[in-house]
Amino acid sequence: MTIPCRISLLALSLGLTACSTPPPPAANIDAPPAWQGPTSANQALPDNQWWRAFASQELDRLVERARSNSHDLAAAAARVRKAQAIAVIAGAPLLPEVQLGLDGSRQRLLRGEGNSQLDASSSERTSTSFGTRLSASYEIDFWGGLRATRDSALRSLDASRFDRQTVELTLVSAVADSYLRGLALDEQLRIAQLNLDNARDVLGLVEARERSGSATRLELAQQRSLVAAQERQLPLLEQRRQDNRIVLATLLGDPVQALPGNREMISNVQWPSIGSGVPSELLGRRPDIAAAEARLAAASANVQVARAAMLPRLILGANLGSGARTLPNVFDSPYYTLTAGLAAPIFNNGRLSAARDQASAEQEELLELYRGSILAGFADVEKALNAIAGVERQRRWQDQEVEQARIAFDLAQQRYAAGAETLLTVLETQRTLYLAQDQQAQLRLEQLQGSVALYKALGGGWQTPGKL
Repeated sequence: MTIPCRISLLALSLGLTACSTPPPPAANIDAPPAWQGPTSANQALPDNQWWRAFASQELDRLVERARSNSHDLAAAAARVRKAQAIAVIAGAPLLPEVQLGLDGSRQRLLRGEGNSQLDASSSERTSTSFGTRLSASYEIDFWGGLRATRDSALRSLDASRFDRQTVELTLVSAVADSYLRGLALDEQLRIAQLNLDNARDVLGLVEARERSGSATRLELAQQRSLVAAQERQLPLLEQRRQDNRIVLATLLGDPVQALPGNREMISNVQWPSIGSGVPSELLGRRPDIAAAEARLAAASANVQVARAAMLPRLILGANLGSGARTLPNVFDSPYYTLTAGLAAPIFNNGRLSAARDQASAEQEELLELYRGSILAGFADVEKALNAIAGVERQRRWQDQEVEQARIAFDLAQQRYAAGAETLLTVLETQRTLYLAQDQQAQLRLEQLQGSVALYKALGGGWQTPGKL
């Protein structure tokens, strides 16, 4: 009667050991069938080198420099290696631990008769011994706690890898955004310099008219004030450009002195066409969402670890050893020892149950964060699509505004030179032209930045392993 019970207990133990970690709870968030913002079904989804769609060789060079030299990216890679080591450590207890030991000792009684703690005595004052042992220990994973610990570490490793991809995507997006902002500031500086030249030309005309008595000192003061205002814009824009260069150099991992100057104009940067797919595809295309899902899976495994810690543990051990008084005879008297130990928690003042509650609460927290990351991903795409569409509608009218403002300024300047128009009209048309040109450069930047934001929102061409 005893033997069948033992066999049944062994089968039950093996069955419990083979149990896998339960899957994490589902997010239960339904993806909308389509994006609310305007999209095109004929446009391709981003690839892993999405920044090349801007057709800027300088941007390509900067991105490659950032990917190879960024300290943030190097730190993220180190965190992946750390997680790999933790996963190896967590998986080690699933197999027996084996140790080999060799030792030797010598005792000599200096005086007296000796005692029971010594191998040496008054009759044999020197005692020498040598020993060797091979030991193995193994904890039977009855409740799946060790396996769950391994699974938690593996899911945390996945999260670290996804985090590294998120850092790289954020880095590349920041480099592209900063580079495009620099080009826009260069364009704004060029526009400001052109308007300053125009203001100086008008000032020369007003000064000539004032000397001939055709213009008043008030008109002269007004135009000089406008020239001073245009002069003030140049150092302001140069300051912003230098600040942007410092930010870009930091992203590249270089001092600003090593950053070359821009060699292209923002008008030469291509505005890419980007496919957004459908919302359900986003879950497999954003590394931050994948990282949140992996952390949730790790937390679910930790719940099982905490529950297993509240149950008994069975540890088996085996030792094979030998010893002798002399080294050549150390293997002449081998012996073995088998051990088995059962340990069960009886009283720990609620520590184990609190650890289980802590793991469950962490799982609930990460589940909510996972749900939040999914909704945030949907919102990022919608905002990027809305921004691109809105800027494109503005740009069509802004181009007409610049064209008409330039015509108005040229006509006002000609009529003032002929004495058929007042200086106030010239000043007003000149301000309008400058503001329209400056706004045109800003809208061009916003359009390109919207594309960068959409690439980032879609995961930059990244896809979770197994969904490629």
